[in-house]
Amino acid sequence: MQQQAADLRAEGDELNGLLETLADGDWDRNTPFKDWTVNQVMQHLHQGDWMQVLTMTDEARFVELSATRRAARERNDGTTGLEGSGFSPARGPALREQWYAYFQKMCDLMSASDPKRRVKWAGPDMSIRMAATARQMESWAHGQDIYDLLHRQRTPTDRIKNIAVLGVKTFGWTFANRGEPPPGDMPYVRLTAPSGEIWDWGDPDESNKVEGSALEFCQVVTQGRNIADVNLTVVGEPAQTWMAVAQCFAGAANDPPAPGHRAW
Repeated sequence: MQQQAADLRAEGDELNGLLETLADGDWDRNTPFKDWTVNQVMQHLHQGDWMQVLTMTDEARFVELSATRRAARERNDGTTGLEGSGFSPARGPALREQWYAYFQKMCDLMSASDPKRRVKWAGPDMSIRMAATARQMESWAHGQDIYDLLHRQRTPTDRIKNIAVLGVKTFGWTFANRGEPPPGDMPYVRLTAPSGEIWDWGDPDESNKVEGSALEFCQVVTQGRNIADVNLTVVGEPAQTWMAVAQCFAGAANDPPAPGHRAW
């Protein structure tokens, strides 16, 4: 648990450093993520962190607000379901400060918690250990939205292994979330880490595999890249079907960006 919490904190530190370099006008620029502005991306990320703290500290209130949010989405009337809840995100540089302070609070709570403790979430219940990985994944993925907007190169680190693990573990969930059966057996996954280390999952199978850069795999399973825009080797129908729609984050089924949309 200490490693997952440390990796999460390091992910937030990197993102905070990136946000500190933004000009005031950058916060209203549209990222390639659903054309959301940087303000919207960071308000969304801050909301996720806020809800994570809530589920760890007041589960009943979390369940209540989750139901209110679902009802608001169904009404589609412009409300969020969090009105009056105490969640009030700022904008611009003030949002960075607000998000980062709350992010540190979340990391502190996770570091002090039993890693096996189960907590409620938008999808299935999760252990605190998996929740830390999920928040790291969200921080990393939405950080990529901003790197892509600015066309800045990002230096990956081996802490993305947590995200790769989450991507592998959500093979079956990707299809269950779409109301579809898995297209076959879980493919063999063999990835090269930023450090050059080899990470693999499953039994070697040349007829059903995903192989290549761990960075690109993480970009695909977080839907930051279309499979057509990376150099992963994908062999076999189960692997190809999975990589076309892979989704390692909770919530309704989403499709990846169109080919070329985020291929700068």
